[in-house]
Amino acid sequence: MGTRRVLITGCSSGIGLAVAARLAKDELRRFKVVATMRDLNKRGPLERAAGDSLNKTLEIKELDACSEESIRECVNSLPDRRVDILVNNAGVGMIGPLECQSISDMKELFDTNFFGLARLVKELLPDMKRRQSGHIVVMSSVMGIQGLLFNDVYSASKFAVEGFCESLAVQAMKFNIKMTLVEPGPVVTEFERKVYEDADKMDLSGADEETVKIFREVYIPYSKKIFASLGQTPEEVAEETLQVITAKEPPLRHQTNRLYMPLTALKHADPTGRLPLDTFYKMTFNHDRLFNASLGVLRLLQRKSKKL
Repeated sequence: MGTRRVLITGCSSGIGLAVAARLAKDELRRFKVVATMRDLNKRGPLERAAGDSLNKTLEIKELDACSEESIRECVNSLPDRRVDILVNNAGVGMIGPLECQSISDMKELFDTNFFGLARLVKELLPDMKRRQSGHIVVMSSVMGIQGLLFNDVYSASKFAVEGFCESLAVQAMKFNIKMTLVEPGPVVTEFERKVYEDADKMDLSGADEETVKIFREVYIPYSKKIFASLGQTPEEVAEETLQVITAKEPPLRHQTNRLYMPLTALKHADPTGRLPLDTFYKMTFNHDRLFNASLGVLRLLQRKSKKL
């Protein structure tokens, strides 16, 4: 197999930047990376991360996942419009009490997280079908498997992404097109920092006192502890993504964080849904010591796994 062209969205920071740099620096030079972002004024960090691969195995282009015209313009600029691998990574986050979130903000999140993916696939799928080849890699989340407290809208967008890809994967197989959902758990990035920053500034006047207290005094501290204990780096997620892309038979789903898998496994262990609900409720509200002890053990396992 020759050099494959990879189109990646959301490359100005975080996971998108890390994946673009990792593929561009591939020792076997298997990829020609088209790293895209909505605002080219934010290209500096990617250029620095790309180093010598810039303008050799990596080129940077403008693409706004919320604009069909922008997507088409970017794809039309490529030789023969050929994209062998799409890595759909562009996304936005949102946390907080539902009563304090506007419908317009929710629609905006879905416009990027779900409809951005739909626009890209809609543009690229006919060409992939015609060539009878291609791989669509979608950066999803464990929150596309299991909803989490105060992540209602973000999780809903990832559930939509998972349903979209799972449905489309059956048809794609007929045309020899692979689909993979990459499902990171907590990842320590600018994305995470901005979500917490927005939460700090959030107007919570629309929520009752107890809900605000749970959000501020329970959810935020617990969430930060989870990120500190289980959080991966963007580079670790990029390495996992490379493995998926180069696999002979890519999986439909790939969780990047083995330490988080027991939490997502709860959902499949009980079809009624009671087990994960009860577990998360008790971890959050009833067993502070158990929660902290569990994170301590997981933190130790995380350190050991990095040394191996």
